[in-house]
Amino acid sequence: MTTATLAPGSRHEIRIRAPRIDYDDVPAHWLADNAIATQIFNGLNLVFPDGERFFIDSVRDHLDDIEDPKLRDQVRGFFGQEGRHAHEHERYFEAMEAQGYEIRPFLRRFERFTKWTTRWLPRGLRLAMTAGAEHYTATLGAMAFENPLLDRAHPAMRRLAIWHATEEVEHKAVAFDVLQATHPSYALRILGFVLATLEVLAWSGAGTRMLLRQDRDAGRVDAQGLAAAREELQELHKWQARRLKAAMRAYLRRDFHPNDTDELALAHEKLVEVGLQATA
Repeated sequence: MTTATLAPGSRHEIRIRAPRIDYDDVPAHWLADNAIATQIFNGLNLVFPDGERFFIDSVRDHLDDIEDPKLRDQVRGFFGQEGRHAHEHERYFEAMEAQGYEIRPFLRRFERFTKWTTRWLPRGLRLAMTAGAEHYTATLGAMAFENPLLDRAHPAMRRLAIWHATEEVEHKAVAFDVLQATHPSYALRILGFVLATLEVLAWSGAGTRMLLRQDRDAGRVDAQGLAAAREELQELHKWQARRLKAAMRAYLRRDFHPNDTDELALAHEKLVEVGLQATA
């Protein structure tokens, strides 16, 4: 098996996959039987579909401005991958609802927010926000390959996480390269990154808190269980915080490019581990 490597200016093929994942027997606390860890992941899951549709629209608004035909090909691959991600995470929402979680009010609020943002913010700023958010999804994807808790995840959810993480790594430079080709302003890039940071933290955090409240109300977890879950996550949280801070500092460099790091070989190795084909 051969795999592409990443470098600034890389124009590797971005392949669209359609995994077949069955969520019927996924338990409420599917990640290492840890309520907090599960709901942190679920909080992110809740913002993926409409967030990724926002990403697609932000890049599509610049499609006619892209002169590089290979970058245009990557953009089409980006559209396909992000569209599949939105579809698959919405399939998982049905499993969450079957477990008893009430998520539709939250999803409607987030949908209204993304539509408002698309309507009122300038297209260049929306693209800068997308590039910034994609830096986070790629960073979190790379971290997923090393997260020891994922080895204790339900197999269906581990498959979902590794598949999504791999494709975030594969297309992590697309929105950034479109931004550089159409709006090569450092100030705009950083403003978009700041807004993306605030929105990712605010919305995923709100989703996590909402799900944990429902866990307590339904008696799935009590104060003692939450304390034990929090203690288990302490060292992992420190590692994650260090990685995210390093990623934030990297993005602030004027000469930054998402492909300064190359996790593609590891991503494809993990993809094979969960039964999916890495390359054609």
